[in-house]
Order: sequence, then structure tokens, then C-alpha cells
Amino acid sequence: MREVAVIGIGITKFGELWDKSFRQLIAEAGSKAIFDAGIEGKDIDALYIGSMSSGRFIGQEHVGALVADAAGFSHLHIPATRIEGACASGGLAVRQGYLSIASGVNDIVVVGGIEKMNDVAGASATETLATAADQEWEAFFGATFPGLYAMIATRHMHDYGTTKEQLAQVAVKNHANGAKNPYAQYKFEVTVEQVMAAVPVAHPLGLLDCSPVSDGAAAIVLCAMDKAKEFTDKPVKIIASGQASDTLPLHGRRDITTLDATVHAAKMAYKQANVTPKDIDVAEVHDCFTIAEICAIEDLGFVEKGKGGKAVEENITTLDGEIPVNTSGGLKAKGHPVGATGVAQIIEIVEQLRGEADKRQVEDARIGLAHNVGGSGATCVIHILEAI
Repeated sequence: MREVAVIGIGITKFGELWDKSFRQLIAEAGSKAIFDAGIEGKDIDALYIGSMSSGRFIGQEHVGALVADAAGFSHLHIPATRIEGACASGGLAVRQGYLSIASGVNDIVVVGGIEKMNDVAGASATETLATAADQEWEAFFGATFPGLYAMIATRHMHDYGTTKEQLAQVAVKNHANGAKNPYAQYKFEVTVEQVMAAVPVAHPLGLLDCSPVSDGAAAIVLCAMDKAKEFTDKPVKIIASGQASDTLPLHGRRDITTLDATVHAAKMAYKQANVTPKDIDVAEVHDCFTIAEICAIEDLGFVEKGKGGKAVEENITTLDGEIPVNTSGGLKAKGHPVGATGVAQIIEIVEQLRGEADKRQVEDARIGLAHNVGGSGATCVIHILEAI
């Protein structure tokens, strides 16, 4: 298999973007990535777009062709494919682009991710997101994603003594990072007291334990490593791409506090990259809820099982900690336009490995990991990247 590099990145602001359309957002992110890479439309072999549910959010399907048209490439007839895997749609699109180059089919591809979630009412957004859960055994009985992750949190607290204060400290850390990110939806800090006192959503989770409903887009340009230096002097190599699945409903899992899809995707990625968790300098993990980050750092092997809450409490995951996690602000503060999230995670890792993360910069970061989850953990995709 050929080596693959990221040679361009582009992202829009995340948030409630009432003044920008779906077309405008993906065109903005894509044009930024193409400009950053120094390529032209004629250089692009394929487009891959992660988008979970544009049909329900904005009434638009056939997203691949729409994105090619919005980008101004319809006259070039570039093959464009939409990828769906719930909240992991962006990460899966990256993986498909990566595999197409690694296999030798393509040389240069653009991978985008987008969601426009605020064009529907809050209840409709919640119902749409719930389509990523099991409709027969969960959604039919009223289970929402806050409710499902609340079950995970409650069990984690019961089994390992994790506290609501430790959950709150995840939000505090990620808001502190998001405050340093110009593209973040929530560029403000919060305190443990504010998180603890926030409006309850699903016990033990409050409003500030939950990622927001977001609009936004992100895009990257992937290139065969042997051609990357023709376009940039700062390529970042993807040294692993892992993916795994699990049961769709929580009740089918052996342990709801462990996302086995994360465990297995991580094993695949670490083996492919020939690294261990201790080699990772910076990580973006899927913190759709504060408990999700605690589970992720355990399942990825950064800390022992059951010690995730304590690790956050001891500042192991802060910008200057042993393993900085969610330097972008994570889904919690940066925002979570579900189709764009996995691509945006890659962008944060690339910026860190290029040394371009400004006030969020992790010193001497050389190897980074991006962890993107679909639903309550039925899908997981992990990429490991290395500075060249």
C-alpha cells in the first residue's frame, strides 16, 4: 500500500450559522483546503463527503453531486461520493479517501464533512440524531442520545466511583481549549460549579455535559506521499487508519462502559502504525458527552480502565498534561456538526503536527490520534498521523 499524506486543510466556523447555506459552508471549507494544498481542480481524482442526515436536516439528499457542483467542479465530472456513518461520517469519509490513495486507485482526493443542523427545531434535531440509535429497541421507547450516554455515565460511576465533578472537569478543560480556537462554537470558559449547576438533561448529565447542535464544514486534501512534496513542504503522513463496529443498541454490549469498537479500531491502528498509546503526543477524541471522553481515554489505552475520571481530575489530559486531549475544544466546545466532526478532528491534529495551533499548541507534538464515533459506539474510526 502507498503512503498517504494530508497536504491541505480548511474549516469554517462552527455554530448557529443562520446566514450561510449548506452549499456555502462546504464551498468555503473546500476552497480553503484546496488553496492550502496548492492544487487545482484538474488535480483532483475524487471527492468524498461525510454527511449524516442532510435529508432530514435540510431536505437534501444526493449530497455528493451537490458538493461537486457547489465547489465549481461539475464541469470536471469528478466522482463524488457521500459517506454516512452517523456521527462518524466524517472520519469514515477520511478513511475512504485514504484507502483509495493507498490502494493506488487515486493520487489526490478531497475529503469534506458537513452538517447544517440548526435549520430545524430542537426537537426535530434530537429525533434526527436518534436515527443513529436502534429504532426498534431504543428510539421507539423514547431513548435519546443524552439518555443513552447517561446510562453509560451512571454505570461508570457505579463500577468505578467516577464522580459528577470529574465529568464536569472534562467540560471545564475543553471549554478552556475552545476559548483559544477561533473556529469554536463556544469560545468561553466555564467552571466546575457552572457545569454542576447547569440545567439537567438526563441524570447525571446536565446541559454543559452535552455537545451542542451545530452547523459547519471541514475539508482536507489527501495525496500520495510520493507526490506530496510537489505541492507542499509540510505534509503530514497518515500512518494508520482503523475501523470497527459493535452492536447498535446498548443492551447488546458486553459492558456499556467500554466501547469495544474503539478498543478494536485502536488495536488495528496501533499495529498498523507500529506505535503504542504512550507514543501519542496529542489526541482528538469523540466527546459528544463528558462521559464519552472519559470512556475514550480508557478504551484508547491512555489510562487504565476505570481511571479516566481520576486522570481528568489530575490534569493528565490538559494542554500541558501527559496526553493532551481535545486541544480544539472537542465536540463539547468547538461544536459538533456531525458530518464534519471527524474531518475537523484531523484538521486539529494536522495543525498541531505542523506547529500551527497557536495558543493551543502542544510542545514538540510529532504523533497525533483522531477518534471518531458513530452513535453510542456502534461505529468507530481512528487515524494516527505523524509529522514529517
